[in-house]
Amino acid sequence: MWGPSCFCLILCLWACLDALPVAVDKTKVSPPVEKLEPPESVDTGLHYDRYLREVIDFLEKDPHFREKLHNTDMEDIKQGKLAKELDFVSHHVRTKLDELKRQEVNRLRTLIKVKQDMNGEKGMTVDHQALLKQFEHLNHMNPYTFEVEDLDRLIKSATNDLENFDKERHEDFKRYEMTKEHERREHLKTLDEEARKKEEEHYEEMKKKHADHPKINHPGSQDQLKKVWEEADGLDPSEFEPKTFFKLHDTNGDGYFDEQELEALFTKELEKVYDPTHEEDDMMEMEEERLRMREHVMTEVDTNRDRLVSLDEFITATNRKEFLEPDGWETLEQNPMYTEEELKEFEQHLGREQQELNLRSNELLKQREELERQQEQLNAQKMELQQAVEHMERLKTQKTEPPGQAKVPSAVEILPGDSQPLSQGHQQDLPAHS
Repeated sequence: MWGPSCFCLILCLWACLDALPVAVDKTKVSPPVEKLEPPESVDTGLHYDRYLREVIDFLEKDPHFREKLHNTDMEDIKQGKLAKELDFVSHHVRTKLDELKRQEVNRLRTLIKVKQDMNGEKGMTVDHQALLKQFEHLNHMNPYTFEVEDLDRLIKSATNDLENFDKERHEDFKRYEMTKEHERREHLKTLDEEARKKEEEHYEEMKKKHADHPKINHPGSQDQLKKVWEEADGLDPSEFEPKTFFKLHDTNGDGYFDEQELEALFTKELEKVYDPTHEEDDMMEMEEERLRMREHVMTEVDTNRDRLVSLDEFITATNRKEFLEPDGWETLEQNPMYTEEELKEFEQHLGREQQELNLRSNELLKQREELERQQEQLNAQKMELQQAVEHMERLKTQKTEPPGQAKVPSAVEILPGDSQPLSQGHQQDLPAHS
């Protein structure tokens, strides 16, 4: 659970938390004897997410750190001033942090080994210290204890990674849209003229159908919030009151709108444009639209750039002219994600990737054929060796036969009634029978 006093650090580290507040009576906080339980799962999307939130959760349990956190502004946190307070936290918390770091280092080492095995380097010696350098959220030179530098690195890495998170989401969506268009055009090339014409007509019909939707209210405007007030809250729009609205939709009661709480406010508007049962509506586009709306409101309302909207910021925004008389909101179909030139470059990039894959495939095929040829040679050599061994065994058997063993004479060498064979000269003197 996240307490109110940890919000400035949470803002610095991640703005995607949606948890219940914890009321803390500081007069009743006892010395470090409480049992430390693992934190609840709240995924930030970072690859070191669990390590990050466990560290913050346990630090928040220290009374001294909680107090310093409450009195430290955002810039001081980013500059590492808060990290220095780690020297003053209780021993049992430091011990737990040491344990968490060792677990994280072991996790990273396991990931390195798995990656090595997948790349066909199984059995090779691994320089873990060198490979751990790529992970900047901890001090890999000291894998045993959690120090001030570790907290400083964790704060800076998480801050930087989360600031780039939305940018990466936009880039992923842009690639998704270009891939979709590229595949559509490639499919058209496989059709005859009549089928291609029908496909193009259907495509244009779907585009027109998708664009035919009710007007979208400007995100964060009075009209948009009144729509939520009326349809989601079941209240009279003529009685709209910003402070009451804020409290209704501050679902975790922490006194802020976080990103998830803001995005939830746009659902009614998005439902005007997107329906999962309609062929023309792409739900991936709906989530991109939701992200655009949230970013716009944050830009307009979040004046201190902490990625949260406080009650004061919200009330101030509702008194602006833009809140009462906003500009229209242009949806994705009115704001293409890419130009034709960008699509061309993307297709060229796909072509190069395909060529590389083909080359690699041919190389692997040649390697397979060579291995099969070598296997055939080995099998032939194995057969020759087996035959040679059998021959040697026969020769060995012949050499070990007892000496003086009588040779069994042939029938032509023995006369009837005589048990002794004739000499070679006598055999020549025998008359021929008619």
